[in-house]
Amino acid sequence: MRFIIEQSDETMTTHSGLSLVGLLLDKTNLGSRLNQTTVPGVGTPDISNRDVAYSYLGLLCQGKSDFDHIEPFREDEFFFAALQIGTVPSSPTLRQRFDMAAPISDWKPIILEESANLLHDFGVSVSPVHLGRDKERSYVPLDIDVSPFDNSGTKKQGVSRTYKGHDGYAPIFAYLGHEGYGVHVNLREGSTHCQKGTAKFLAESIRYAKRITSLPLLLRMDAGNDSVDNLVVCRSEGTYADFIIKRNLRRESSDVWLLTAQRQGMCCESRPGKKIYRGSILSSMKGLSKPVRMVFEVIERTIDKNGQMLLVPEIEVDVYLTSLPDAASVVIDLYHAHGTMEQFHSELKTDLDVERLPSGKFDTNDLVLHFAVLAYNLLRMIGQESLKREDAPLKNTVQRRRIRTVIQNLITLAAKVTTHARRRYLRLGRRNPWFTVFRRLYLAFG
Repeated sequence: MRFIIEQSDETMTTHSGLSLVGLLLDKTNLGSRLNQTTVPGVGTPDISNRDVAYSYLGLLCQGKSDFDHIEPFREDEFFFAALQIGTVPSSPTLRQRFDMAAPISDWKPIILEESANLLHDFGVSVSPVHLGRDKERSYVPLDIDVSPFDNSGTKKQGVSRTYKGHDGYAPIFAYLGHEGYGVHVNLREGSTHCQKGTAKFLAESIRYAKRITSLPLLLRMDAGNDSVDNLVVCRSEGTYADFIIKRNLRRESSDVWLLTAQRQGMCCESRPGKKIYRGSILSSMKGLSKPVRMVFEVIERTIDKNGQMLLVPEIEVDVYLTSLPDAASVVIDLYHAHGTMEQFHSELKTDLDVERLPSGKFDTNDLVLHFAVLAYNLLRMIGQESLKREDAPLKNTVQRRRIRTVIQNLITLAAKVTTHARRRYLRLGRRNPWFTVFRRLYLAFG
């Protein structure tokens, strides 16, 4: 069957889910705070800082990061109404305002503070882990790690060789809870060592996280962040947090650790020729007033998995610095759950399309990444709220709705926009399977 293509006089939109984003942004002071800042080179702007910021967030929440993507929305009445924007900037204006605002330090902390305040004020559920014999202790995981962005083939400022073997950036992120709400971000040059400036970043991340939840925090970091500076931050009064940080063994002998494990640990033989030792010791470290607990797991293999005898035993050692008093197996399992943050990295990179950052200027890309974290949180809130009832057409049971799924099913929803008796209506299709969820979310956020 052939279709006849015609143009309708009716007003329609393919992104009705931006109305949900607008409701959430309306609960923040982001726009008013940005309007109060002074951007060098911009006197009294024709287009406010709020309109510039909200317009770009409207793009990011559709998975679009390039400044040029704003052009189709400059005459989109629904885009104006959903985000309560007075004027949508042109692509050059959007880029220029970001370039001018990026070097000043005001915008980035405002974005992170308003993001944290929104999560707290809306009362988002941040899932803790429960420890202790009777599960009487609860901690909210705070995961911090670097995730390289591949920007190969570009001449952007700050692009250099990353530890992944490609040219790009090496931003550091902080996520909270099993849901992975974004807490903090900092763009770094690709060749930057993962520990450079991390102690300051860690202290700021803990403060932002404490704006969101009152539960104790459990920091988890990789071996690249095995530094006394981080432990000092975690033990300080204003930024106290329990921690599990993988130890960088550097030149420590695996044979010495095997002897320590045989004396101090518990042994189990998971199969013939494979012994696993687990335990803990207290160790004094230069720069710390009190010793720190080290949990170890040492694996000794004398027979490989195929049954072949080994002439020289294989020794594998993993050590974790921790403040937790729990059994070694509990600490090790908690650290392994730290790997979930790779999924959060993936959603930011691919679902929001920010891996290849849109500007050639380093500071501008850093500002873009801060907006991306806020957009990520807005979409995460929408996704988590949609899980509170079993009214979605997706039948699989999940604890977290992927950002791409939120964009595809709840943001890019086609609807007819009508006005009657001074009231504006969004009319979704009669057979739209997401109608019930969308209406419930709109009432919840409104």
